[in-house]
Amino acid sequence: MNQPYTTIIIDDELLARERLLKLLNNFPDNFQVIDTAKNGTEAKEKINQLNPDVIFLDIEMPGLTGFELLDQLEQIPMVIFCTAFDQYALQAFETHSIDYLVKPVRLERLEKTVKKLALLKGNNNSQKLLDAIKEMSAQKETKKMTSITVKKGDKLFFVKLENVIYFEADAKYVSIYTITENHLTELSLTQLETKLPNSFLRVHRAIIINTNYVENVQKYFNSRYVITLKNRQKTSVTSGRSYTQQIKNWMGI
Repeated sequence: MNQPYTTIIIDDELLARERLLKLLNNFPDNFQVIDTAKNGTEAKEKINQLNPDVIFLDIEMPGLTGFELLDQLEQIPMVIFCTAFDQYALQAFETHSIDYLVKPVRLERLEKTVKKLALLKGNNNSQKLLDAIKEMSAQKETKKMTSITVKKGDKLFFVKLENVIYFEADAKYVSIYTITENHLTELSLTQLETKLPNSFLRVHRAIIINTNYVENVQKYFNSRYVITLKNRQKTSVTSGRSYTQQIKNWMGI
């Protein structure tokens, strides 16, 4: 009987790591999770030390991205990308026999990955992977994050970004304000900035807005702006001075 693949899960989101770990527990004959990593730098050290057969790898992470991590490895394990981005932007990987999972990862999709891994065994080509990385990097601007994972009690929920009006940070958490309800996430605004699509704009050190929900913008003193949003409360957000230029760029002035 074949031994399960030694596996490392690499993702900056704790909830995503926990969810994938639970899913992989359904395949004890295929995967033996030997460690997890919360960023590319930590992952590089663990991969070099543990030499896993397979890594489940997020693409957009603070510090080293998934692409940059792979580019720095001397020996590249079999890679399964786990991403919050739309499938069409990742099709380049299919031609190189590299699988990907779009978050939220589904059990039935993971079953297909198991079948594909069986076909890939012994046929891992590092140069093809690096070629795929370069090709994917060239298409980076086409990727779109479509949802964010939040936890309430023991349950995970997937909040569609199209329903998010704005994000607001306080001392410990970031609040997610949607059309109908509010949520909390442990992701920082800086982490969110690297993941969110272009419709989201940081206008203050503590606020990112969805520009699709902007009702109007008024000039304020000290080169700032007051932005009114299209929610029931007609929330008004006063921009920070350091964000003036990017707001002007968004408005095309």
